[in-house]
Amino acid sequence: MKSHAELEKIQAEEKISEYKGIYGPKQPKPPLAKNVFYAFVIGGLICVLGQLIKNAFIRFGFEPEQAGNPTVATIIFLGSLATGLGVFDNLARLAGAGTAVPVTGFANAVTAAAMEFRREGLVLGVGGKMFSLAGSVIVFGVVTAFVVGLISALF
Repeated sequence: MKSHAELEKIQAEEKISEYKGIYGPKQPKPPLAKNVFYAFVIGGLICVLGQLIKNAFIRFGFEPEQAGNPTVATIIFLGSLATGLGVFDNLARLAGAGTAVPVTGFANAVTAAAMEFRREGLVLGVGGKMFSLAGSVIVFGVVTAFVVGLISALF
């Protein structure tokens, strides 16, 4: 015999299935070509901005191999600033994955979480929730870098 919670879950799934059967075909199709175009153009412009910043650091005396680190830090700062000013959300609505894939998406995820929970205080709000979304990305990146480094050292 099924519990009350299991029966409610089954009923909810049946209602969702019924809803999709009635209204699913009537939903408008997203403009795929337009979305791909905006993602490509805006993502490309973010990368061009990154290259311009890197070239500026090289002009200021950084070696080309070393100019990448301050460039990434600057792009993260600009992405966080744009999130704080409310500009990033509008850009992301237009560009979709074009803003999510570069490091600006990471900056937006961290900053948006920090802004959302700032009312709970600096430690429990901002500090505790800032990496709620981005934390898994950081852990995956560190573990992957370790595994790749280990494989590289062995072979």
